[in-house]
Amino acid sequence: QVQLIESGGGVVQPGDSLTLSCEVTSGAPFKEYTVAWFLQRPGKEYEFVAASAWGLGGTEYSNSAQGRFAISRENAKSAVILQMNALRPADTAVYYCAARKWGVAVSSEEMYDIWGRGTQVTVSS
Repeated sequence: QVQLIESGGGVVQPGDSLTLSCEVTSGAPFKEYTVAWFLQRPGKEYEFVAASAWGLGGTEYSNSAQGRFAISRENAKSAVILQMNALRPADTAVYYCAARKWGVAVSSEEMYDIWGRGTQVTVSS
């Protein structure tokens, strides 16, 4: 059964960078999974950050992430990386990795049926 294992969260200062990793552990080929990152602030709904699909499925970013964050796939490690730069206090949240089989990169949480446990990111001076 596929599992998503997030890592890389932590406490940083405004303007710093942080790299999150989502490892997809499964017997199915890594390329079959479209993987996304969502964040959730206390008491709030999930909020889309970025998504990556294999090949022509492309990538997608939220307005807030566009230009500051970069999502990429490390095929040898079956992992999706979220590089976060110029972090702001508003980026503070639990970040979740989510996945679905095939399909283009989309921002709707309902389209993802596999979820990780999350990793905390705190941006504070």
